[in-house]
Amino acid sequence: MWIEILKSKIHRATVTDANLNYEGSITIDEDLMDAANIFLNEKVSIVNNNNGERFETYVIKGERGSGTICLNGAAARKAQIGDVIIIMSYAFIPVEEAKSHEPTVVHVKEPSNELCK
Repeated sequence: MWIEILKSKIHRATVTDANLNYEGSITIDEDLMDAANIFLNEKVSIVNNNNGERFETYVIKGERGSGTICLNGAAARKAQIGDVIIIMSYAFIPVEEAKSHEPTVVHVKEPSNELCK
């Protein structure tokens, strides 16, 4: 049997931009993607701590070291610049592996989205 489990998350990132007229997705600083083990085009769930919105989209790379967290397309309606969000990715793994699995959790400084060391 397989179970879907939290693979990784970026905790309390600040939305830096919103672009309603883009195709759709979330742009994430490539440094944050690497730290969180999140991949280009990976499906992610997003929770907005400011308004309670929950939604899913896919990831595109943002400029490395920029701190960019930009909601694009329809997702831009789910948050405002300055809102604090949690970005989560999931994976299917065997139940036996799930018993000892530890997700990658990345904490960032607000509002710069700089990695906490």
